[in-house]
Amino acid sequence: MKEDFAPVLHPVAIADLRPTQMTVGLREVARKRADWRKRVEIDGPDFLGRHMIPAILGPKHVPYLIDHHHLVRALHDEGVTQVLVSIVADLSSLKKPLFWTFMDNRNWLHPFDAEGTRQPHRTLPRKIGAMTDDPYRSLAGALRREGGCAKDPTPYSEFLWADFLRYRIGRKLVEHDFERALAKAVDLASGHHASYLPGWCGRSEDTNR
Repeated sequence: MKEDFAPVLHPVAIADLRPTQMTVGLREVARKRADWRKRVEIDGPDFLGRHMIPAILGPKHVPYLIDHHHLVRALHDEGVTQVLVSIVADLSSLKKPLFWTFMDNRNWLHPFDAEGTRQPHRTLPRKIGAMTDDPYRSLAGALRREGGCAKDPTPYSEFLWADFLRYRIGRKLVEHDFERALAKAVDLASGHHASYLPGWCGRSEDTNR
């Protein structure tokens, strides 16, 4: 008998999903909201069916979102109440301390605030709508779309880019002249100082010249 290894999708209320990160880029959320409004009447149900939302079952069978936070936040802000979730791991039998340790070790958590500072697990927001804005995460997303870096499977790769940009581009510039900040980000991303980052697209310098 041929076994079916396709993921089993479960409808879950967005209100029940716990984030595993503290921030999102609200510009990125706004872009996804606009995209959703364009397609909702054309292929809304199909769109939701095609986007598998990965989650972990934690203690007391609480579902923890481990990816697509921006998409889920956008859908939540647009009034969508449920998404289809694929359960990546069932950790419901673990006590909270062991659960957090396991999640941390698997890189399924990003408990960093809008200043890029790590915070205790207990301060993670309990609701999707409670995630705060990190404008540098929006800048990193725009940088990728601009071709300044490539999409990379490394967990939280765009947050790594956000932190790189955070210490090189002033927050006022990002908040008040985003296009100028983006141009500066594209220039910075091609330099060798960014070569350690996932998805780097710059050129290595030839020190023999």
